Amino acid sequence: MSAGAGTPRSGYGHGARILSVGIATTGVVTLAYFALAAQALGDVEYKRITLVWSIMFVIASVIYRPIEQLLSRTIADRRARGQDSGGGHLRIALLIQAAFAATFLVVALAMRDQLQNGLFDGSSELYWVLVAGVLAYAASYFARGFLAGHQRFALYGALVLMEALSRVCFVLAVIVGVASGQSAVALGMAAGPFASLIVVPWFFSRRRRDPPPDVSVVQETEGGLTLRRGAGFAAAVFAVMVAEQTLLNAAVLTVEGTSPDPKLAGVVFSVLLIARAPLQLFQAVQGSLLPHLAGLEATAGREEFRRAIRVTVLAIAGFAAVIALGLMAIGPTVVGTLFDIEQPLARGGLALVGVGMGFHLMAGTLNQAALAREQAGAAAAAWLTSATLFVAFMLSPLVDDQLLRAEAGYCGATMLLSALLVLVYRRGGASPRRQAQLDAMAG
Repeated sequence: MSAGAGTPRSGYGHGARILSVGIATTGVVTLAYFALAAQALGDVEYKRITLVWSIMFVIASVIYRPIEQLLSRTIADRRARGQDSGGGHLRIALLIQAAFAATFLVVALAMRDQLQNGLFDGSSELYWVLVAGVLAYAASYFARGFLAGHQRFALYGALVLMEALSRVCFVLAVIVGVASGQSAVALGMAAGPFASLIVVPWFFSRRRRDPPPDVSVVQETEGGLTLRRGAGFAAAVFAVMVAEQTLLNAAVLTVEGTSPDPKLAGVVFSVLLIARAPLQLFQAVQGSLLPHLAGLEATAGREEFRRAIRVTVLAIAGFAAVIALGLMAIGPTVVGTLFDIEQPLARGGLALVGVGMGFHLMAGTLNQAALAREQAGAAAAAWLTSATLFVAFMLSPLVDDQLLRAEAGYCGATMLLSALLVLVYRRGGASPRRQAQLDAMAG
């Protein structure tokens, strides 16, 4: 009997393709939202809109992605074992998500004066859009994890796309004269996550019954999800998300605080967009990879698990090599023109960012493997170590050129991160005795 007989029917590659289309389209629609907002508002108002969005996006990603990952892994694991996907584990995840949301609300209320008067120039409307939007994303990310765990990737893609389309409707209303002002444009950011939830009833109206698992290959489990295990997993993923944001933003912040050139931080930000754009699209791969690996961990054993990782890492290596070579060849001209950068850009520095982007994507893949094997704590330690050393390097005088320091530091930090996660990956998997049993049953 095949070792993969008990795995869910929806394939990883198929799910990644569907999600890639959905998230790529969402990215285009999001760009349209900001392009239209720039036309509808003045420069000062538009800057406030982008500030609200940036803060909302970072906070929601950091505090709610852990529950998306927890639900995705837990539901996929239970489905692979033939267990009901509803019940206590959903309540536990909901409780942890509510705790994250409540913590944010308390902090936001305590910092209202700093946010409203310091960042938003006294606009109470923008402050409440931020609060309402972040709270709304609690439900949106919960739904994403639920749909990913059931491998309903078309609905997952529809959810994020509906959110983006809803935002655009608000700015269009301002352009055609139905509404006016930055508050109306900003309201779309709070309404989008709520509107996206209309796709969830489609799941229940067309719910499929999972095929029964092949009991000969279902691995033993130590028990169901508990509040302690769930909170530990969520805390580890939270640390991973904080570390990832540090890798993406610390260079800009340190240059902003130390460079006498007021334009240099913007240049660093633009150069690191080389890494940000692929990472955004890679969410599609991550969204489908984790439930796939969780199902394999429960059923198919080590070889199928390794094959999924190997194929993904090789694809990333090829993609990163093409990007790095392209940046070496025409990077300064393309990046300088695209972002209106006046200062000369070094080919080697841009290529380092391309290589670092590849290591970052590989680290994301290995991180999903660690989460599937319940090695979240070890993965978090790897991310935090790399992020801490990156910040220390950016604050050091080892490289005089701060742009080159950011490029080399990002590449070195992601390379270290990948190496540490390889060590975590090699320590994971089934025990030799259990693997021998799986191999015998598969043969």
